[in-house]
Amino acid sequence: MEYKLTYNKYKEALLDGKFLGLKCNKCGAYTVPPKKVCMECTSEDLDIAEIRKKGEIKTFTVIKVSPEGFDAPYIVAMVELDEGPWVMGNIIDVDPYKADMELIGKKVVIGSKEVNGDKFSAGDGVALTFALED
Repeated sequence: MEYKLTYNKYKEALLDGKFLGLKCNKCGAYTVPPKKVCMECTSEDLDIAEIRKKGEIKTFTVIKVSPEGFDAPYIVAMVELDEGPWVMGNIIDVDPYKADMELIGKKVVIGSKEVNGDKFSAGDGVALTFALED
């Protein structure tokens, strides 16, 4: 068994401005971030697919006490991609102290940012970012 899309390839693509995931050839569902099997039907018959960088905020929280290496406050959200899966990332360009329930249902554009590794991680990584659509 091989991974069609490894985390390193996913991360490199994000840093190059591409948002990749996996599309299942059995059920048609998308899996993001990449995994070995389809998140819907567990099929291994997957192909790499470019994901549109669009979605809708479903829920969020404001982090006021952050782990080592992060500067609070910041907003973490779950966004449903236009293709279906939900992903987690940071809402940018919104004042965390003014974040309220009006954010739920807002359309966003997905981007990414590099994050430095710490003593608890496997090294440097990449995080998704969400910017509100105009």
